[in-house]
Amino acid sequence: MTPVGAVKPRVRYADLERWPEDGRRYELYDGEVRVVPSPLPVHQIVAQAIYEVFRIYERAHGGRSLVSPIDIIFSDYDVIQPDVVFFQASRRHLVRLDAPIRHHPDIAAEVLSPSTRAIDRGRKMQMFARYGVPEYWIVDPDEQRIEVHALGSDGYAVAQIATGADEVRSAILPGLTFVASSVFPTE
Repeated sequence: MTPVGAVKPRVRYADLERWPEDGRRYELYDGEVRVVPSPLPVHQIVAQAIYEVFRIYERAHGGRSLVSPIDIIFSDYDVIQPDVVFFQASRRHLVRLDAPIRHHPDIAAEVLSPSTRAIDRGRKMQMFARYGVPEYWIVDPDEQRIEVHALGSDGYAVAQIATGADEVRSAILPGLTFVASSVFPTE
């Protein structure tokens, strides 16, 4: 006789919506719940600086930029909270102000933290690729490096790695440029 193992129930977004507010952030990976720890101050400073880069672009060219916590619902069982997302002007209408976001962003940016580094480079990156996010940025405060990944037929490929005085360029947003070091705190 084969032993029967315990089956973990898959959690759906609808289940997550019914959970009592406990101050935690949650993500779903194929229905598996992951608690997202609160970030360190450096993470927040860098995420806000990246958000401001997108806000400046948004004012000049249109679009919609958002900073976490914000759920991106790819499916009932795949829900994540990217640090910063951007929707181009032609897709801005997909972000309703009164409803959860159920469409992939054009750019997702993750600021690495010790507790999220492996997920951001692994499962989360794979999920962004699977659901068609055209551009994925990995922003590393420790190395003061920004990696721009462009989605191709075989997943993401590095389009650019920028540090210091290097100019960061979006692969999909014409005219979006900034100096890499400008988003990292000096003290």
